[in-house]
Amino acid sequence: MKDTVQESKEQSNWQFAAKKADLLAKKTLKVRVLQKQVVLFATKNGIRACDNRCPHEGYPLSEGSVSGNCVLTCNWHNWKFDLETGDNLFGGDRLRTYQIEERGEEIWIDMQEPPFAQQYSDAIENLRYAFDHDSYDQIARECARLQLIGADPMDALRKSIDWSWQKLEFGWTHAYAGMADWLQLYDENSGDQEIRLTCILEPVSHVAYDVLRERDYPFTDKALPFDREEFLEAVESENEDYAIALIAGGLKDGMQFEDFESTLSYSALAHYNDFGHSLIYVDKAKQLVKHLGNEMLKPLLFSLVRGFIYATREDRIPEFRNYAKALNKWGQGDGSEPLASNWYRQSINRALEVTVACSHAHSEEIYQQLLLANAISMLGFDIDQQSKVRTTIAENVGWLDFTHGITFSNAVKKQCRLFPELWPKGLLQMACFIGRNAAYTTKTYDITQWQVENIENAFEDIIDQVFAHGIGEHIVSVHLLKTALAVREEVNDLSEPDAMQLVASLNRFIRSPLKRRIPRRVAYQSLKFIGSDSD
Repeated sequence: MKDTVQESKEQSNWQFAAKKADLLAKKTLKVRVLQKQVVLFATKNGIRACDNRCPHEGYPLSEGSVSGNCVLTCNWHNWKFDLETGDNLFGGDRLRTYQIEERGEEIWIDMQEPPFAQQYSDAIENLRYAFDHDSYDQIARECARLQLIGADPMDALRKSIDWSWQKLEFGWTHAYAGMADWLQLYDENSGDQEIRLTCILEPVSHVAYDVLRERDYPFTDKALPFDREEFLEAVESENEDYAIALIAGGLKDGMQFEDFESTLSYSALAHYNDFGHSLIYVDKAKQLVKHLGNEMLKPLLFSLVRGFIYATREDRIPEFRNYAKALNKWGQGDGSEPLASNWYRQSINRALEVTVACSHAHSEEIYQQLLLANAISMLGFDIDQQSKVRTTIAENVGWLDFTHGITFSNAVKKQCRLFPELWPKGLLQMACFIGRNAAYTTKTYDITQWQVENIENAFEDIIDQVFAHGIGEHIVSVHLLKTALAVREEVNDLSEPDAMQLVASLNRFIRSPLKRRIPRRVAYQSLKFIGSDSD
């Protein structure tokens, strides 16, 4: 008992707060103790003390009201706190309360900060609440709290994955992919706490949004020895349990991400998969494991593979059925020179033919021209398409359809450089993007109004816009982020004129109107769709 008392004294930091008479005269008294604003209340249960700043939005609680049952109400937004415990009666951020001692006519307050373990536990608990309720501001505050107490900021990201990976019914979303890109900017801004907090806040909030009110979709707990061919067949046959069991077996045997990467890349390009997402996500998964550690390998791989299982195989629909024929003809070109302009406004089938025609050329040469062709498509995008009402569902084409041509291309370069045998699939699928977007481009395009004077300065401005994007939809802001970073990376491998053209396409995307929801269009399409049931 003696040791406990001694330890308690050592952990205390008692400070004079006020004269009791001053408090009793006013019932509420704001004081400053150790440079911190504290408010004292004379209640029916005795003297109580708490932070003066409401944890919601900082309104002074000295302007609040205390009820007879010791409940403090912040009169700005009606948040209510139990002054005995600091509990938020609405379930949001807790209020910091302090122990009080009356020493004669003086009020003393214990300003000792809780031990790190308790502060960390409280921050994680509050973060979980904010995460489950998709409370953007509270997520920011709890991530800031972790940062300021000296905890590993990456823990907020690790926790967001822990809390979400089994709630992603169809596997990976842009939330995980965007997390990898935000971490790239995190690494580049080591001296800026504000920017670094932004780089944590945005992906945690995005993940929270994507799993809001979702239940768990458990994975199989079976494990089988990993076999490449059996895994590829399991994905092809959409057998999630078998594919996951093979991954689990590989992990059990000590396989690392790099041991799976070739197989994952091959699987991602086995079809014109899911608008290119599958291959993009392979690269982003590798980046996340690198940043967050092997403890994240299982949740990231399991949810990634689930995404492969549910991915659309677009080369099976009529528009893309010539993809397989083009792949079989690879290397049988007519000697054509790969030129970006040759792909402009070409149909899907024609874009595939143009790609096969120059397939004798070096893969990276074809790649650069296809990349620029996708950039030209962005320069030629008819943005009026976004506002049209009387269109079919298939014609709901907008900016994000065009930016995917760039981000997918970036993933093709990374993975095909590692596994060169995949170049034909990657290049032909890049051509598919050009063909699918061709009908929504204008006959001519103007690069001059979108050109920048200095690429380096342009990217400084673009990244600044990413940090203050002002976009309500996560799916839109993450496309701004990932397209900007993909273009920034690609310009390093291009000549100055080609780099200028690629940056101009990004510049147009950023500075053009972007419309997402057209109510009247949805109404028109719904009436047409339901009406067709009686045809």
